[in-house]
Amino acid sequence: MNVDPLEGTAPTDDNDGNDKIRCDACPIRCFIKLDRTGSCDRYGNVAGVLTRLDPVTVLQRYHDADKPVVPFLTVAEEWTGDLVRSGDVYLTGTGAGTTYPDYKPAPFIVSQPVDGIDMVTVVTEGIFSYCGVKVKIDTDRHIGSERATVSAEGEVIGHVTTAEYGSQMLSLGGVNHFTGNGRPAGLATMRALLELCAGAPVEVAVEGGTDLILQAGVAPVVNGEIDERMRVGCGSAAIGMFAGQWAPHVDEVVVVDDHITGVLTEHQAGVVLGVAPSGIQLRGRKSTPGRYFEVASPGGGWGGTDIDDPLEIIEGFKPTVAKPGQTLLMVSTTGTDYAYYVLDDDLRPQPAALPDALRESVDRVRGNCEPTLTSVLFMAGAGGSLRAGVTADPVQLTRSVRSGQTTLTCGGAPTFVWPGGGITFMVDVSRMPPNSFGHVPTPALVAPLEFTMPAATFRDLGGHTGSVVSIGDALNDVPTRIVEAAAQNPWPHDAPTAGHA
Repeated sequence: MNVDPLEGTAPTDDNDGNDKIRCDACPIRCFIKLDRTGSCDRYGNVAGVLTRLDPVTVLQRYHDADKPVVPFLTVAEEWTGDLVRSGDVYLTGTGAGTTYPDYKPAPFIVSQPVDGIDMVTVVTEGIFSYCGVKVKIDTDRHIGSERATVSAEGEVIGHVTTAEYGSQMLSLGGVNHFTGNGRPAGLATMRALLELCAGAPVEVAVEGGTDLILQAGVAPVVNGEIDERMRVGCGSAAIGMFAGQWAPHVDEVVVVDDHITGVLTEHQAGVVLGVAPSGIQLRGRKSTPGRYFEVASPGGGWGGTDIDDPLEIIEGFKPTVAKPGQTLLMVSTTGTDYAYYVLDDDLRPQPAALPDALRESVDRVRGNCEPTLTSVLFMAGAGGSLRAGVTADPVQLTRSVRSGQTTLTCGGAPTFVWPGGGITFMVDVSRMPPNSFGHVPTPALVAPLEFTMPAATFRDLGGHTGSVVSIGDALNDVPTRIVEAAAQNPWPHDAPTAGHA
C-alpha cells in the first residue's frame, strides 16, 4: 500500500498475495502491491517487476551559451543510443538506483570514449545514515553560542559550531541525530536535511531564542529579518582598509565588532599615518594596540554585539589628551550603523551631522560588504556498499579516489574529499541538478554518486568488468531526465576530485 513517504511502515513477514513483490533497495524491504510504490516512493511494482520510478538524470554539456552543441536527445524524445559527441554527456547517479544489499555491482557501469580514451563511470545512489550538512550563514548577528542545539519540528537536529570570518556555522544531521535519539528525532532530521539539500527553505530554532529560515543560495532570515550584507572584515581589518580615507577628516574612528573592535588612533595603521592620540578609553579587553576584545556581549546589534547605542562601549576620554571639539566616527562592520559625534567642553560626545567627506567612506564600507548567502554543503562517507558496487576489493577504490586517479562527483557536481581514511566527501548542493536527493524511512538520505576513471584504472582496481556496458546500451528503454550541466562546474571527465591526498 502507499504510505507517507517520510514515515514508512515495517513490512509484514510474509507475502499474503501473489500480486506483491518484495523490494531489496533498502533495509525496510517493503512488500509492494501491483501498481503501488514502496514507502520511499522510489520503487514500485510495475507489472510484477520491481522498478525504479524516478528517471535517470543525464548531464549535457554546452560549450558556448550562444552556440550549444547539437543535443543528443531532448526530454520529449526516447533514447536512441546515438551520441553526437560521447564526451558531451555524463550519466549521473540521480535516479540510477542503489547497490543495496551490497553484494551486487552498481546499477550502471558505463563506458564511453572521451578524447580517444575509454572512460568508465560507475553510477549509483548511496543510502546515507552517516551524513549531514554544514551550513554557512553570512551574518554578523549572534545566532547562538557554540554547541547550542538547533531544532526543527521541536526535535534537535544539530548544533552551532565555530564561527568563521563574517559567517555563523551550523552542523546538522549526522548518524547520532538520524539513529540515536529515537524515531521522531530521526525523521525530523531527515526531513530538514532533505529540504535543505533540495534548495527549499527550512525553519530552525537555535537554543537561546534565535529563529532562522535557511535556504541554499538565499540570504538568511534571522529572527524575521533578512540579512543583506556580510561584514567587510573585523573592526581591526576595517581600520586597516579605510584608515587612509578617514585620517584626513576625523580625529577618531571606532569600528564596532563583537570579535575585534578597532580604534584608529591606536591601531598601527593610524600610527603609521601620523594620527594623533584621541584619549579614548574603551571597554573590553585590549589585545594589541587598536584592537579590543569583548567590548560588549554578542547579539543582534551593532557589529554583532548586543548594543544599539555605540556610546555604551566608551568609558570616557582622558582629559590630559582629549580636547573639546574633537570629532568621532563610530561605524559597524557592515556600514549599516554609523554615528558622528563632537566632544563638548566636558569631553562628552554629542551627536552631529555626518560630514560629506565621511559619508563617502561610510558608503564605501557598505559597498565593500558582499551580499549574504546561506550555503549548504552535503557531507557523507562512501562506505562498504558503495565501494563494493565498484570493485570486489573496496580499499582499492578508496586509494584510487584519494590519489586522484578516480574522480568522485555527486550528481555530476565536483566534490571535496577529506584526507585520511575512507572516502569522506562534501558537495555544494546548489551545484547539483534539481531533485538530486531522496530518502528511505530507516531514516536515511539518498544521494547520487559517480566514480569516473580510465578503463585501465577500473581493471587495475578489480572493478566489475563483466557489468560494463556502453552508455547508449545502458540507457535503452530507461526513462531519462536531461539536465544542462551547471556552467560553474568542471566537466566530470576533465578534472580530478579536489582535496585528494
